[in-house]
Amino acid sequence: MRRTAFAAVAAVLLLAGCSGEDGSSDKKDAAQTPEQALAAAKKTLDETSGVHLTLASKNVDDTISGLLSGSGTLTDAPAFDGKIVVQIAGLKPEVPVIAVDGKVYAQLPLTSGWQDIDPTDYGAPDPAALMSPDRGLSSMLTATTDPKRGDSVRGGEGNKEVLTSYSGTLPASAAKAFVPSVAGDVDATYTLTADDQLREAVLTGDFYGTGASETYTVTVDDYGTEKDITAP
Repeated sequence: MRRTAFAAVAAVLLLAGCSGEDGSSDKKDAAQTPEQALAAAKKTLDETSGVHLTLASKNVDDTISGLLSGSGTLTDAPAFDGKIVVQIAGLKPEVPVIAVDGKVYAQLPLTSGWQDIDPTDYGAPDPAALMSPDRGLSSMLTATTDPKRGDSVRGGEGNKEVLTSYSGTLPASAAKAFVPSVAGDVDATYTLTADDQLREAVLTGDFYGTGASETYTVTVDDYGTEKDITAP
């Protein structure tokens, strides 16, 4: 009898571990449609004061002039302060960037001080615009068509978060906010937390019109970040 009771308790604990302390996460996910879950994540991102954003890429051909990676603080001003790595003329410089008030400033290699640049010349968007409710990361969530709910897993720091994936198709018109040269619709997979935060977006498609496929992974954390970002 002791063994049976122990097994029953272990099963209950295992189920609780997959659904949150009170099981509310699974109940909430089951009650939401994928469209509702993505809309809730958009609302959370639109309402936060700022986040930390990290970008990584895969399969970007060496001949392409484009965005490879980056990281920095993104605020609701909207503004951005961080660094990006671009690929141009065979070089892959890490470039400090500040974007605010509709302008983008960079410390370009072999130059002194900050330069006012057009990021599309480097295959990149205005990074501050990624915080725009109408043409930023959050708008991609609700622009994604035919979203499907995937698995829920434990993750994050100390495996304390319940993370659920949602996959669908991001139309090219919406993906242009991310890479302006995108040539078609993009396969999108989003990872959301139980408290409606976008944690990760994985976007795969022909971003540079070559007929090949590149993948960008955007990680978002530190919701509620506050930083006064000004022009250099």
